[in-house]
Amino acid sequence: MPTFSIGTHYIYKQYRSDDNMDKQKADRILIAHLPRIYDFSEQKCFSHAEAEELSAEIVSELYGALIRTDELFSPAGYIRRICEHVYARYVASVKKHRGISLDRISLPAEDFRTVQEQQETEEELQPLRREIAFLTGLRRKIVYAYYYENQPIAQIAKQNGIPVGTVKWHLNKARLTLKEGLVLERNIGTLGMSPVKAIEIGHSGTVATDCPEDYLGNSLDLNIVYSVYFTPRTKEEIAQELGVTPVYIEDRVDLLEQNGFLVRKAKGKYTTYVYFTLPYYSLEAKENRTKKRLQAAQMLAEEYVPQVRRALSGIRDVYIPGGNRELLEAAAVFFAVENMCQLRTERNLSRYYIRTTKGSNFIALVDLEARQTDPGYIPTLNLPSMGVCGDMYRISEKYPVFSWSADSRYSSRTGGWQNNRISDYEYLYEFMTGAITDTPANAEKFNRLRERQFISEDNRINIMVTTQRADRFFTAIPELNENLKKRYADDALESAQIIARDYPPQMRDLVISRLAGGFVSSSVAVMVMDILYGNGTFRPLTEQEKITSNLILFTDRLPGQ
Repeated sequence: MPTFSIGTHYIYKQYRSDDNMDKQKADRILIAHLPRIYDFSEQKCFSHAEAEELSAEIVSELYGALIRTDELFSPAGYIRRICEHVYARYVASVKKHRGISLDRISLPAEDFRTVQEQQETEEELQPLRREIAFLTGLRRKIVYAYYYENQPIAQIAKQNGIPVGTVKWHLNKARLTLKEGLVLERNIGTLGMSPVKAIEIGHSGTVATDCPEDYLGNSLDLNIVYSVYFTPRTKEEIAQELGVTPVYIEDRVDLLEQNGFLVRKAKGKYTTYVYFTLPYYSLEAKENRTKKRLQAAQMLAEEYVPQVRRALSGIRDVYIPGGNRELLEAAAVFFAVENMCQLRTERNLSRYYIRTTKGSNFIALVDLEARQTDPGYIPTLNLPSMGVCGDMYRISEKYPVFSWSADSRYSSRTGGWQNNRISDYEYLYEFMTGAITDTPANAEKFNRLRERQFISEDNRINIMVTTQRADRFFTAIPELNENLKKRYADDALESAQIIARDYPPQMRDLVISRLAGGFVSSSVAVMVMDILYGNGTFRPLTEQEKITSNLILFTDRLPGQ
């Protein structure tokens, strides 16, 4: 934690010696809570300098309050209230002079519809937009939905879980607030009123010690990058778009540029190659695409899966918990659908890989919170989750250990790629070879293996292990032939090209590659599993089998050898 630029000795001079609480006791309470005060300030600010400034104001206010108090029964709660009070006062000042953080502002898109009713001039639009940004969160949301998205009051009430009368009250209060605030001098940009929010942040590629979440996991950085997605902007234009002063974002822009999330173009403008999904969607179009994928999955289950199963018929050196060989075949089928059925789009995707200063190299993927454009459409599909975290490869530098896994609802593993550690497989190899035994000295390793359920309480191994070389195993799986690919190629390419039109020009190659090339991918692999487990090709998985479903460890020995 940075060192505070003020000290309590300076604060002492502001108060008389006959105050209620002993100064030494106040000093002890204050010093004990300094880390929490700074943590509070850092969460509310965008730089260490600003956190220092806010912390200094809190400390000054708090010390004065402490020495005027006889006794404190709950110091933490009392100090928290002081922090909130000083922060509220600080924000009021910042709003007048410098602007505030993105989490507390928002913006209109292109024009504000109420001006048609009030016959406002274009010169009056800017201060009106500015004032909308400083409405409370719920009221701002209601104003945006009513005037910008033209949603009826009844629909707004339903979406927010409040009565129709309450929506009308908020709209009326918002009009009064806007009129009162138009005399203030503020300048708020477009992403203030409705900042984008990420549902999920992921990647395709390799990570070192950092990942996209480390750079896009907060609202400010996420919206900085998104602000240049459709339109290249300078730092000043980014700040205006977000409704903050440039001082808030300069260091963040530099960091994001250094790590590849922002790319500098001509005239000091920035763009990005981060893949953001669109903030809107058509449920009907989405379902039509899913139906086409279901058709492809049915074809693969009938004509491709038998080829994959035959390719595994000669593999014998495999340990399978419980002895159900279908687990190995199902894993191979899942891998095959994910990797051996993709269409070739012949596009160069090198520019989309982000190379961070810590050595990561990945395509950054952000699923945005999206608004449905056809709320009247009645869905016809009711499918369970098709989400997959895979393919995950783990390679040990210490032992002959290589693993492949893909986590879906057909497996019981949790935590995704972050919880899938190479050390898990190294510990398992040490256990298999007798290098470690279940003693207190190895308690941490055995606890981890049991937490992952890789071994049972009585030390039985619960995952598939084979002495086959991984490269030979995977290359033995046949690629889907071109004749079968042609059955879904036209649908895949046509739908991808239609969707890509709504994306910014610099992203269209990646969009088409992922949507067309990956038309048959992990979600279709889950669909294929649904068919195979549903029609009896594979027996339903037991809870024990879900531990190793779609997980194989490749090494030089089997358990018990």
